[in-house]
Amino acid sequence: MNSTPKPPGERFATKWGLILSVLGIAVGTGNIWRFPRIAAQNGTEDGAGAFLIAWIVFLFIWSIPLIIAEYGIGRNGRKGVVGSFIKMAGERFAWMGSFIGFVATAIMFYYSVVAGWCAYYLIESIISALPQNVEEANVVWNGFQSSTLPSIFHAMMIFLGGLIILKGVKSIERINMILIPSLLLVLVISLIKALTLPNSGAGVAYLFTPDWATLKQPGLWLEALTQNAWDTGAAWGLILTYGAYMRKKDDITISAFQTGIGNNIVSLVAAVIIFSTVFGTLGASMSDSEILDVMKDSGPASTGLTFMWMPQLFNDMAGGKFFAILFFLGLTFAAFSSLISMIELATKVFVDMGITRKKATIAVCSAGFVFGLPSAISLDIFANQDFVWGVGLMLSGGFISFAVITFGADKFRKTLVNTEESRVKLGKWWVLIIKYVIPVQVVTLLSWWIYLSATTFAPDTWYNPLSPFSVATVFVQWGVVMVLFKFYNRKIASKTMLN
Repeated sequence: MNSTPKPPGERFATKWGLILSVLGIAVGTGNIWRFPRIAAQNGTEDGAGAFLIAWIVFLFIWSIPLIIAEYGIGRNGRKGVVGSFIKMAGERFAWMGSFIGFVATAIMFYYSVVAGWCAYYLIESIISALPQNVEEANVVWNGFQSSTLPSIFHAMMIFLGGLIILKGVKSIERINMILIPSLLLVLVISLIKALTLPNSGAGVAYLFTPDWATLKQPGLWLEALTQNAWDTGAAWGLILTYGAYMRKKDDITISAFQTGIGNNIVSLVAAVIIFSTVFGTLGASMSDSEILDVMKDSGPASTGLTFMWMPQLFNDMAGGKFFAILFFLGLTFAAFSSLISMIELATKVFVDMGITRKKATIAVCSAGFVFGLPSAISLDIFANQDFVWGVGLMLSGGFISFAVITFGADKFRKTLVNTEESRVKLGKWWVLIIKYVIPVQVVTLLSWWIYLSATTFAPDTWYNPLSPFSVATVFVQWGVVMVLFKFYNRKIASKTMLN
């Protein structure tokens, strides 16, 4: 391998550019679209606070330790997810880095569909009257889904994301310096409005009141881990990709805590907005248990609360149309900033193989459009892909942990994180978590998830790969991808490390 030092490549110009761009990864529809619904589904009559406790625990024993690892691997490797993984774990494990990259890319295929839904509802909230009831909301949703519009909006979001990626990291930094502060402003305005609604206090109280008994349920912990992985972006390989553009003087430990905690604060703000709005609007006509049923009934592909109920709730409040536009504007910004990072991840992998950024971007966006089409056309395929690759993030976390262990976790901490420039030194607690706690979480939770799938999600069809929520569909799809990457391992490694 050529040891001649290369001239420094692209870097984020400022610390804020890095943090806002990484928040652009982390703050997505997982915070606004997914988190409030998952919190409601894991709540009982007494409250959803127990889920929040489990979710916060995983922030510190899963997300932040893995974000530290991703920043370190990316900055050390200065390549995309495959190249940096190879530099950390060795060429024979190129297939693992490829798998991590593919999981995030597979999520990108259908994530752009969700981003398209957000953009459609933003336009709908501007040009049309808000729905008066469930029937009207269903007419809007069903009319949209039965048309070619989901495919058109999916294509539009992929195309716009590609335009940003064509220009490289400077363009990514610039767009996130606009998108993320705008999103945060939208959330603050929406929060103030939601908290002024009558009965909104009941929603906030419900969200933060724990039913301690539910902490004994393994399912709650599984949901809390997958949600924290979803909404922080930990183990996606996205933060690793942006870590390649990190300046040497940026402090990895501080950046990781800012990323993780900042993201979780946004999730909590989004949940307070949703719970306050739902309880504040429906509180006069429904009991708490009926309101919870509304929040838990996620509808086709988890669309119910965000795309069916929220427009109706805005219709019932003063100035609702303005706040509906604000809400869907924030949701679209959140989705788009995350989508950009997913396109960049795949593009950077091809750039590392010697392909020009322009050709790589066009290839990735074309593939994104084609492979995302089935999810745009069929909500059943969408739900299957979300199920398969969402759980794949756990395996990605295990592989990132494996790379650090192979390199030497304490050596990683001392040489790559605790550099001369770092102001906050990372303690030995991180080594214990990355070497032992994360692998145990991966094995335990994957085993529990397999058991749940075979007994609860698809008890009669767990062995059928064509059943959308079976164990078999997951293992077949994972297996095909892993076998291909293992077969081409040497070729992937030589092509990536040659350039």
